[in-house]
Amino acid sequence: MKQPLSMHPLRNSLRLQLTRHPLLAELDEAAFAELAELLVIQDAHRGECLLEQGSRELRQFFVLEGLIKRTVSTPHGREMTLRFAGEGDFETCYDAWRRRDAVAYAVVCAASGCVASLSMSEWSAFLARHPLAQQAFHDRVVALGQTLVDHAVGLLLLDAQARVDAFSRRQPNLVGRLVQKDLASHLNLSAETLCRLSRRADSRLAKAAA
Repeated sequence: MKQPLSMHPLRNSLRLQLTRHPLLAELDEAAFAELAELLVIQDAHRGECLLEQGSRELRQFFVLEGLIKRTVSTPHGREMTLRFAGEGDFETCYDAWRRRDAVAYAVVCAASGCVASLSMSEWSAFLARHPLAQQAFHDRVVALGQTLVDHAVGLLLLDAQARVDAFSRRQPNLVGRLVQKDLASHLNLSAETLCRLSRRADSRLAKAAA
């Protein structure tokens, strides 16, 4: 369900969460009020698609609760998860907006929660009026791009166990929150392989604690 932030029954607490979002924390009161008028709140459930792959209705998302994931699907129906974004993170269609193209991936809810969003045209216009926010956003986009490249390289160079170990080191806060199907998709493993590796890791930890 979507509704403007100004009409949401929890708008006061949501506004507070938004002021603490790393991308928005440096906005002054007037700038935040300007942005708040543009935001739409969506209470999403796991598996709900927030943005279709190939869509031209490009949006900027801020995660307030739960998890969302960026996924790509092949013409044969195979799906791969490129990244996850939890509370305090964001998802964007910036590259597609810059190229004036359709978005190359879908944005899907991975764990029920709440996201705020606005169109990329509104977000771009807002950033143009607020250079400090624009610079902060561009810095985060560059960092995100590097993270995606590092992950792609890891899939090529690391074996299955090393991929699982690397993810656990980089994002320990997500390990217990993801369903195995989503994590397996992200690591380009079958669910069966991931389950076997997880059991092996648990066994190693149990022996180390004994």
